Amino acid sequence: MTKHILSFILLSLTVFGCQEKTLTVEQVIATNDLSQLRTTRANLGAQHQALSQDLADLDRAIGKLDQSEKLSLVTAMVVQPERFEHFVQVQGDVATKQNIVLYPQFSGQLKKLHVVVGDEVQKGAVLATLDDNGLSQQLNQLKVQEALAKTTFERQEKLWAQNIGSELQFLQAKTQYEAQKSLTQQLSQQLEKTQIIAPFDGTIDAVLAEAGTVVSAGVSPVFRLVNLSNMYLKADVPESYLSEVVAGKKVMVDFPVLGLKVASKVRSVGRYINPGNRTFSIEVDLPKQTSQIKPNLTAQIQINDYTSEQALLVPQSVISENAAGQQYVYTTFYDQEREQSTALKRIVVTGKTEGDFVEILEGIQAGDTVISEGARSVKDGQAISILKTESNE
Repeated sequence: MTKHILSFILLSLTVFGCQEKTLTVEQVIATNDLSQLRTTRANLGAQHQALSQDLADLDRAIGKLDQSEKLSLVTAMVVQPERFEHFVQVQGDVATKQNIVLYPQFSGQLKKLHVVVGDEVQKGAVLATLDDNGLSQQLNQLKVQEALAKTTFERQEKLWAQNIGSELQFLQAKTQYEAQKSLTQQLSQQLEKTQIIAPFDGTIDAVLAEAGTVVSAGVSPVFRLVNLSNMYLKADVPESYLSEVVAGKKVMVDFPVLGLKVASKVRSVGRYINPGNRTFSIEVDLPKQTSQIKPNLTAQIQINDYTSEQALLVPQSVISENAAGQQYVYTTFYDQEREQSTALKRIVVTGKTEGDFVEILEGIQAGDTVISEGARSVKDGQAISILKTESNE
C-alpha cells in the first residue's frame, strides 16, 4: 500500500514538472502566481544574458576567421585643439552724428543760395542769404548814432578828467554811449540771422528750398548738411548677450548691397534695456576710407561674443541624438581580439556652433579619432574599414 502511494506521488511530481517546463509566458502570467512570475522572469533574463554573450563571441570569431565579412567604409578625423570664435549676428544701420537739416533763424524771402548739392563747405561758410527787410539800413543808422555817442562820451570823459563839467553830464554821456552800443549789437546779431551758416565741415546733401520763396524761422527746411568722416553703425542686441558684448569686442560687418565686408570693433555699449524688445544699443566704428558707405545703409553685424583657444571641434554632420535627447558621436577603436577597427559610441556635451562646426565640451579628448563620413551608417561595436584619416589642424 505504501509502495503504491509513493509511486503515485512521484508520478504526480513528474507530470507537474513536465507541465511547468512547457508553460508559455502567457500561461505563467495567467496563473497570477507572483513567485512563479519572478522565477520565470529570472530564468529568461539569465538565458538572454548567456545568449547575448554567446552571440558576441560568435561575432568576434566570425570577424576573425571570415575574411569575406562586409565592413562599413568610413572616413575619420583626428580631433586636435584649435582656436574657436563664436559670433552673434544682428542687423544695424549706418549713422552719423553730423547729419542735420538746416532751418532759417529769420522769417522772410530766401534771397540767394550760395551752394548747390554736392558742394563741400567749411564750418562758418554762408550757405544762403535772406532778405533782411531793411535791417541793414537800420543797423547803419544805429552805427552812426553809436559813433556820435562815443565821440560825445570821449570828450565828456576828457573834460571830467580836467574837472570841467559836472559828474552828471559825464554819466549821461557814458550811459547814452553804452545804450547805443547795446542796440547796435542786438540789431547786428539779428541781421546775422538772415544768413544760414554751416555749423560744421560737410557736404550739401540736399537743397530743400528755392531762391525767392518765403521761409519761416525754425519751420521751413533749406539744406541737408552731412559729414561722412565720422560714420558709425548702430544696432540693438538682445539682453541675453549683455555680459558678452562689451566695448572693444571684435566685429565683422557685411554690407550685402555693396558686396563689402570690413573688420571693426564695438566702440560703445548702451546702459539702457529697451523694455519693449528687451535689447540694448551698441555703436560700431566704421573705417573712414569706405566712401561707398552712406547713412541709413543696412549692414549685417557679427559680434565676437565667445572665444576659446583650445576648443575641440567636429562637423555638425557627425553628431546624432538618441531617444533620450543625448547627443553622441562615433570614434574609432582597434579591437585586439578581432584585429579590426570598430566604431565606439561616445555621449558628448556640445557648446556653441559656428558655421559647420560645433564645440565639444565633454565626451571626447584631444587626439581622439572621430568618424566623419559614414557616421550615420554605423553602430556601436560595428567593424569598420577606415579609408582615410584627416586632421582638423
